[in-house]
Amino acid sequence: MEKLPTQFFVCSFFILLALHPFSVRSQEVEDESEFDYGANSTKGPARWGEIHAEWGACSNGTMQSPIDMSNERVNIVSHLGRLKKSYKPSNATLRNRGHDMMLRWEDEAGAIEIKGTEYVLHQCHWHSPSEHTINGRRYDLELHMVHESADGKVAVIGIMFKIGRQDSFLSLLMDHLEAITDITDRERAVGVIDPRHIKFGSRKYYRYIGSLTIPPCTENVVWSIVRKVRTVTREQVRFLRVAVHDEWDSNARPLQSINKRSIQLFRPDNKVEN
Repeated sequence: MEKLPTQFFVCSFFILLALHPFSVRSQEVEDESEFDYGANSTKGPARWGEIHAEWGACSNGTMQSPIDMSNERVNIVSHLGRLKKSYKPSNATLRNRGHDMMLRWEDEAGAIEIKGTEYVLHQCHWHSPSEHTINGRRYDLELHMVHESADGKVAVIGIMFKIGRQDSFLSLLMDHLEAITDITDRERAVGVIDPRHIKFGSRKYYRYIGSLTIPPCTENVVWSIVRKVRTVTREQVRFLRVAVHDEWDSNARPLQSINKRSIQLFRPDNKVEN
């Protein structure tokens, strides 16, 4: 009779585990010290999948990111609909993860809706140069806005930048980036940050199913890459790299095999893009 409560709690635990999978498994690592971006490094992108068993998808996954979005592979569609955003201001923290700067919203910062599923915005971070490419062209910077649904599914919005006029959202963070560059602390509270200040500049976007671009390289991530390439200053890109204090000039994962995946480009007018 005394064993029954123990069995009950064990069974209850596994039932809850099945119904509510730990989202931490699908999330990017918070401490990036265990891997790097060296092409010939034992901790470089080609070896990520060997570092931990749970990072295996980095090596043997079939839906990995980033990819090249070339015109010959892209299907022009109009049925996807606009990205439905409902962002709002929230307290945020700027964190140096080791190879990138991440802005994490501590409270509810809104969400996007994709095919009836709500994905809550958790954080954004930057890669330089861009990880994704368009028709083989790599740009100077790429912003990732990472969202998660109630059942642990991940959706990422990517925005690429080329050198030009300053990015207004990064301008809001420059003082904080400069401050964190001069100290050894890995985190800095930055107060209320409004994600609506992240400008998309276009209703057109690419859509495909891929993965996180850093370990654990979790797959089945819904990617939406804004078609319009925005601008950023060289100084802003430099600050993002200097602030992390690492030895690498780049924090961009190499392109991954597409493996016959479908890539769609949402265009409201459904006209072919040159």
